[in-house]
Amino acid sequence: MKQFQQKSLLILVLAASIFASCKKDDRSSTEPEQPTAERKGLYVLCEGLFNGNNTSLAYYNYDDKQLTTDRFFAVNKRGLGDTGNDIKVYGSKMYIVVNVSSTLEIVNPHTGASLKKIDLKDNGVGRQPRYIVFNKNKAFISNFDGTVAVLDTASMAIEQYIKVGRNPEQMAISNNKLYVANSGGLDPTYDNSISVINLNTLKETKKITVVENPTVLAADQYGDIYVLSVGNYADVKPSMATIDSKTDEVKAELAFSGGSMVISGDLAYIPASGGKLKVFNVKTEKIEKEDFITDGTKITTLYGVAVDDLTGEVFITDAKNYKTGGEVFCFDETGKKKYSINVGINPNNVVFVNK
Repeated sequence: MKQFQQKSLLILVLAASIFASCKKDDRSSTEPEQPTAERKGLYVLCEGLFNGNNTSLAYYNYDDKQLTTDRFFAVNKRGLGDTGNDIKVYGSKMYIVVNVSSTLEIVNPHTGASLKKIDLKDNGVGRQPRYIVFNKNKAFISNFDGTVAVLDTASMAIEQYIKVGRNPEQMAISNNKLYVANSGGLDPTYDNSISVINLNTLKETKKITVVENPTVLAADQYGDIYVLSVGNYADVKPSMATIDSKTDEVKAELAFSGGSMVISGDLAYIPASGGKLKVFNVKTEKIEKEDFITDGTKITTLYGVAVDDLTGEVFITDAKNYKTGGEVFCFDETGKKKYSINVGINPNNVVFVNK
């Protein structure tokens, strides 16, 4: 549903030098282990058309280079529903958030078979789920009705709903806290807060004020949370706030715009206008590249980004004209195209499956 969210991919308007601040020398948590698994393939979530009830799930097998354009339908003999918004693999399960249908589909990533379909509704009214993140044995799903659902990943049951701000969007986890971007994007006046939830008590402890209409959240390995706010499309311009998760204070706020942010190691990948993908170093807090793509490959409508931490490959999804099939491009670490695959309408997320 990204084309219906009130966001835009604009050009970064400040020089990279503005981002220079205290050098990050120490990580806030244990340095992650190097991944050792071997990839089996990848899934691409294609949201389809809003109210079109045509979300699809493409699967690309690395071994035989075969593409199944809608593996979910092929295996389960039914569709995913209306407007798939997010997908993640966690443990032995894959989780698909379907926004307009107000469902969470839990899938076996190796077979594509549905394990459980959960209705996220309140007295029959859809909660409009948006995004999903994980911590230990819990999954957290943001819902446009102003709640975050808490799912037990073992029992696959919703345990409770946590009340947050208006129309929450993306979430991030750092220092045993869940941060939730409250956009207020469906209201005449936008929200301007980040809810902070204690992961031990599962209660909101405070709200942090940022620029209006925050939608994107990402956590780095040094304890910082990055918040991209859209603004009000008038006198309040897009912004990036940096929150220190140790103090829950905004330590920097800059004129910055982007529709998404994916962090892998020290590098953040941020879509910009003209099909470009900026690379920002979260340790040095400087722009490393104005465009990650180095071989002249043209992206018509940059819609989503994913990074394979195992291989270093960067995947860019291209929504083309938003109405017909999209394309997914695979680039190596140097920004050169390796291959591309044709998938369904409005591909927005790529996830990876191990052997």
